[in-house]
Amino acid sequence: MSAMQSTYVRRIGGGVIALLMVVGTSTAWAQVPADAPSSPVITEIPAAPQASTAKPSFEIYGFAMMDIGHNFKTINPNWFDTMRVTKLPSYEKQFGENNNMFAGVRQSRLGVKSSTPTALGDLKTTFEFELFGTGVDEGQTTFRLRHAYGEVGKFGAGQYWSPFMDPDVFPNSLEYWGPTGMVFFRNVQFRYYALKDDHQEVVLALERPGASGDGGIYSDHIALQNVKGRFPLPDFSGSYKYTKDWGYVRVAGMLREIKWDDLVADQLDLSGSATGWGLNFSSNLKPSKKDVVRLQFVVGEGIQNYMNDSPVDVGLQNNFQNPTTPVLGKAIPLMGFVAFVDHQINDKWSTTGGYSWQDNDNLDGQSPDAFHVGHYALGNVIFYPVPNVLVGGEFQWGRRENFSDGFKSDGVKIQFSFKYNFSWKLGG
Repeated sequence: MSAMQSTYVRRIGGGVIALLMVVGTSTAWAQVPADAPSSPVITEIPAAPQASTAKPSFEIYGFAMMDIGHNFKTINPNWFDTMRVTKLPSYEKQFGENNNMFAGVRQSRLGVKSSTPTALGDLKTTFEFELFGTGVDEGQTTFRLRHAYGEVGKFGAGQYWSPFMDPDVFPNSLEYWGPTGMVFFRNVQFRYYALKDDHQEVVLALERPGASGDGGIYSDHIALQNVKGRFPLPDFSGSYKYTKDWGYVRVAGMLREIKWDDLVADQLDLSGSATGWGLNFSSNLKPSKKDVVRLQFVVGEGIQNYMNDSPVDVGLQNNFQNPTTPVLGKAIPLMGFVAFVDHQINDKWSTTGGYSWQDNDNLDGQSPDAFHVGHYALGNVIFYPVPNVLVGGEFQWGRRENFSDGFKSDGVKIQFSFKYNFSWKLGG
């Protein structure tokens, strides 16, 4: 995840002006498919500070993975091995002709974990990276940090899953990026476990802030860049989780403040602010020993950079009745839904299927081809010939719908994957 930085200001010559926008964290949306048939590895926190009788341990883990398949439609070439719906074409033949074969190893991963007894409980650390390049490395097979995190007792700090997200919503898919409409964000944070026992967990966190902005229909008229975004406060997030034998239910929330300043003293005032907020309801249900139903519903405004695959947090709204501020920046409302079922057929075979969706309530200053609605669905069959080896095939479909020009584009793909896990632990 790259550092957040301030974005751009939009000004329009000839008396009508565009606007500012805040800055973005495009590389912070780091996604990761869950390792089947087990759920994602999450570090556990002791219920209360106490001396530990455990022995120190150190573990090296990861996997080598190859993806190979065929794109029957087109997608941004830098995202050839994903079904990221925001990267589907926004106009006809944007990325050329259909039908492309692909292959890569960018999902491959390496990590280390340690546990050291202390008087406050076990000190646990995680350092993990993968090869899926984003940001300036978009489309490349290159180092990308996933986790750099430590915790002891009830406190943790570093780069880790945001409490606003639920990593266990991610289905047992082969496709790397994962469902649209899902909250999925690793962020730099300081967190506190207010409650942790066998059935309940309460987590509170202060997170690194950041957001992205869209100049919309005024982008081509930028004359100056004198509006600068800033974040006077950290993002605040928290979650509550209740677990029983049948699964769990979880609710999470987040609140953020986004500001921007017009640095030019003239007849126009483009300064402003927006409040981002979100509520995320999620669950894993276990109707049988072989099934897990993964559900999520999220609603909010200006929280797009916390989403798995979503566009900008702040957009433009026309305000022509005010000659001093003819264009305003507003947080964009969104909704998202995820529903997947993982089924373990037997010790050797599993299957997963489901659907997800997101809707952005676009503002009137955004471009007609701005991302509006995304759909995502997949179905797979996975074979585990021996422990730590996975071979599978998956059908994937996605759809992008534009804001107001009526254009839609589909993604259709077949993918086959080969995954080889490894783990070596010393001590413990």
